[in-house]
Amino acid sequence: MIMLEDLFQSSTSVSLLVAIVCLLVLHLFHASFTSQGKKREPPGPKPLPLLGNLLQLDLNRLDRCLVDLSKIYGPVFTVYFGLKKTVVLAGYKTVKQALVNHAEEFGDREITPIFYEFNKGQGILFSNGDLWKEMKRFALTTLRDFGMGKKISEGETIKECHYLLEEFEQHEGKPFNNALTMNYAASNVISTIMFGKRFEYKDPVFKAMMEKDYESIRMSGSASILIYNVFPWLGPCLKNWRILMKNVEVNREEIKSIIADLKETMNPEKCRCFVDAFLTRKLNLEESGIQDSHYHDDNLVYSVMNLFAAGTATTGNTLQWGLLFMAKYPHFQDQVREELSRVVGSRQVRLEDRKNMPYTDAVIHEIQRLANIVPMSIPHKTSRDVNFQGFFIKEGTTVFPLLTSVLHDESEWESPNSFNPSHFLDREGKFIRREAFMPFSAGRRACLGESLARMELFLFFTSLLQCFRFTPPPGVKEEDLDLTPGVGFILTPSPHELCAVAARKEKPARTREM
Repeated sequence: MIMLEDLFQSSTSVSLLVAIVCLLVLHLFHASFTSQGKKREPPGPKPLPLLGNLLQLDLNRLDRCLVDLSKIYGPVFTVYFGLKKTVVLAGYKTVKQALVNHAEEFGDREITPIFYEFNKGQGILFSNGDLWKEMKRFALTTLRDFGMGKKISEGETIKECHYLLEEFEQHEGKPFNNALTMNYAASNVISTIMFGKRFEYKDPVFKAMMEKDYESIRMSGSASILIYNVFPWLGPCLKNWRILMKNVEVNREEIKSIIADLKETMNPEKCRCFVDAFLTRKLNLEESGIQDSHYHDDNLVYSVMNLFAAGTATTGNTLQWGLLFMAKYPHFQDQVREELSRVVGSRQVRLEDRKNMPYTDAVIHEIQRLANIVPMSIPHKTSRDVNFQGFFIKEGTTVFPLLTSVLHDESEWESPNSFNPSHFLDREGKFIRREAFMPFSAGRRACLGESLARMELFLFFTSLLQCFRFTPPPGVKEEDLDLTPGVGFILTPSPHELCAVAARKEKPARTREM
């Protein structure tokens, strides 16, 4: 009797599971058939039940896989991540048309399960609606107030250059991995704006935060986390998910602690940093009787985490790529150093020198283009139904603006897959801007800190090449340096070591007047 009962229950469970699967499959194909009968939707590979196109995609380098699919299905096409429909935009003209000409329709943020876990719908990068609009306005205003794009931020970056040079000098020309060091320097520039102070590179709390952020950004783009975004219930079973959740929680507590310290010493009459500005706005609203506003402690923590991580990872990783490219292609490095010597000499490089250094400017732009560190941008979502390039895209559809396809667009770049600074130089050697240069994305969701990042890249890169020549470790040839990026939400160089060989005995004098 017990065996028959167990068999009956097992049979019932299997039948129920089969019925659910059948209903899901019927729903998927019925919805697809019905919508296609009414509207012309973007084409794409045929999805499998439940799995969608997952088995047809290389999750370890998704951007390259999607570029290949665009050659089959065109610049606007559909892929399914499980049951999640996603429209991919490929090529410069298509991405620009969507993000700039249809900025409103393509301007919402798709908040994937992993990014919701990170931010709970708060902050700046992963929010929508009135909250996002208010936080964007506040962040832009506050960042500018504290020097973004002004002399004050140039002065702070130049100060940080000296700490960075001292760190490189300690290795005495021996091979070392500069990944975290570059992130320390970039992080300290944004830290002076966020917290009104910088951190020592050997500060254990600061180092731990940087290491966790570095690891989290790498893991966020891993195949297992992409699978988690499709099937969130798998989270606790995935090692990367567990590590990510721990890292984010630890860093959130550290940020809370820094904010708590700033609260204790805050003077509303003397605003020192972004945190002070936010707390002052919160206090003013509360005194006015406005309680239900976007200015609350949780939103402050997530906003700071967003800006802190974004201001570190993008710049730090681009600089890593820059030094790796210089070591691999020494003839380009030689030309940069020759221009530096001729235009700047031994004095401290200034931002105003950029206009007189077209070759160096072109090299930095080419580093950003070829490094392509955010290959799929951050996912967007349509805010309303939209007809785009003859296709109907429904409100709430996830959209991938494929930046790889823009920065490597064969119709826009003469040698899209090679390191070629001539992409940004005219026949007379003058710097030229290229519309297809879109590493900071475009439209409503373009990088808030673009001007700050561009300034940091120029000053850090030139200061390093003014003082050091970068070479592979002894016994390693330039051609053997690996340019294959590591898997991650941001494309970082694979782990490697370089030698920073001192180019001259004296470094630029410290600048105090800025």
